Amino acid sequence: MRSNALVKDEGMRVLAERLGLVDAERFVTLLRREPFDYTEWRRDLYKDVPLDAFLKNAHEHRVYS
Repeated sequence: MRSNALVKDEGMRVLAERLGLVDAERFVTLLRREPFDYTEWRRDLYKDVPLDAFLKNAHEHRVYS
């Protein structure tokens, strides 16, 4: 298992690559500023994605170590 520091570093890198540095920082700030229920957010995040599409995407992005 990776350390919390490594997970945070990789998460920020991925956000910055996808959103750009400014919007990645903005995203993190928004999460910290607003009341946020992570469990509810995760439960609803992929509710409209068909299971076969979700599994295909997960397989394509799997990291082999």
